[in-house]
Amino acid sequence: MPNTAAETIQVGALTVRFHVDADESGGSVSIFECDVPAAARMPAPHSHDAFDETVFGLDGVITFTLGGERIDLSPGEALFIPRRVIHGFNNGGDVDARFLAVISPGSLGSGYFRDIADVLAGDGPPDVEKIGEVMRRHGLTPAPPA
Repeated sequence: MPNTAAETIQVGALTVRFHVDADESGGSVSIFECDVPAAARMPAPHSHDAFDETVFGLDGVITFTLGGERIDLSPGEALFIPRRVIHGFNNGGDVDARFLAVISPGSLGSGYFRDIADVLAGDGPPDVEKIGEVMRRHGLTPAPPA
């Protein structure tokens, strides 16, 4: 399979670059990189019903909340996020951060991020109902409000 240039998708303040999309791997894996600016909180807490996610810290420190526990992910560290566990992340620091995510099986692809970017591109505050619909359509379950 040819190595293609990573597609960049801007989702609000988050920048996502796909290295292996779900359709490229026949659904076995998706691999993407995320740039998380300083003082950014993303995304809405959620869980995945049918896939696991492993994240690898590349730059800066990203704080994940996984099943209610706060975990700082630094460069060179990895965090496994099992399916059906509510999680989210933020960069509360003053340095931009970056991580690599591996989704297995690769049932989440770049289409999810494009669809969310489209919802966020509208004027005014984000439409929470539309975001939830996109999330559910792509196999993510929004967490109940805290």
